Amino acid sequence: MSDRRKKSLLIGINYVNSAHQLKGCHSDVDNMAEFLSYRGYSTTSNNRVILTDRSDVAQHSPYFPTGHNILAAMDWLVSEPSCTLFLHYSGHGGQIEDVDGNRTTGVDDTIVPVDFETRGQVSSTLLHEHLVTRMAPDCTLFIIMDCCHSGSAVELPYVYRSDSDGQISLLDNLKVGAKLVGDAQRLIDGGFRYDKVGEAKQLLAGASSFFKGLRHMGEQEEEGLNEGEFAGQYGSEQKMVTMFSGCRDDQTSADAHIEGEATGAMTWAFLETMKNAENPSYAQTLQMTRQLLDQSNYTQIPQLSSGLDIDLDNMSLIV
Repeated sequence: MSDRRKKSLLIGINYVNSAHQLKGCHSDVDNMAEFLSYRGYSTTSNNRVILTDRSDVAQHSPYFPTGHNILAAMDWLVSEPSCTLFLHYSGHGGQIEDVDGNRTTGVDDTIVPVDFETRGQVSSTLLHEHLVTRMAPDCTLFIIMDCCHSGSAVELPYVYRSDSDGQISLLDNLKVGAKLVGDAQRLIDGGFRYDKVGEAKQLLAGASSFFKGLRHMGEQEEEGLNEGEFAGQYGSEQKMVTMFSGCRDDQTSADAHIEGEATGAMTWAFLETMKNAENPSYAQTLQMTRQLLDQSNYTQIPQLSSGLDIDLDNMSLIV
């Protein structure tokens, strides 16, 4: 693996001088770039692309994080075979109307480009297409999503979560989805104020994500991998894509201030984990990031999702 080409894409959006401004996303990019250099990633322009809305990046530059530039950079990242790939996104995450009509609640998770108010957000459907479906053969892709509503932001079929005691479970999509729907329905049946509408919508959106994954996987089994509506999607692609997300679909992710520096809480927890364990397994990384966030009183629950059913305990992170 050491002689493989390593490519990285780092995206940090503070939404400078807007009503939606964040503080830590530029620092997240700087800290992640330093970590990747330590891990052998080249800093040359043909191996690393950084998109930020810093004041020294012109708005017409290809390195300004518009929706168009983000998707173009993702296409660049996954375009060549036999590479080890790394993607880090720090910014706002959101939810929009489902773009392809296959979520029962009509809601997709998103990332939020700097020009979202005029050009819209980037849906999980688009992220899956540009990062997973288009990924060249014999590549591995590792993703950190430090944003709200990010649990299924790339729509990977296997989702894992650690509890506060470090026990990891592969989420039972049917049971989790049913619970989220039930919780939302109780809010609706019981009557709720306007300020509860968002809570119910978030619960239903989370349920939608799980049911969508379950439905896709079931239909793939019936139709086979080489034909039918879902051929080449949602698990049948069998690609080594793994993602650590800062929170569940129904949660927000903190823009934090730690040790005197503005930073995303998930980015901080991941980098602290890497400092404390040189080559941790996927299981150890999930457990340690959860522990660090808990100890720092953050309520967000990190998740790991994967395009393959991997051995979490015995497989080291491919970074």
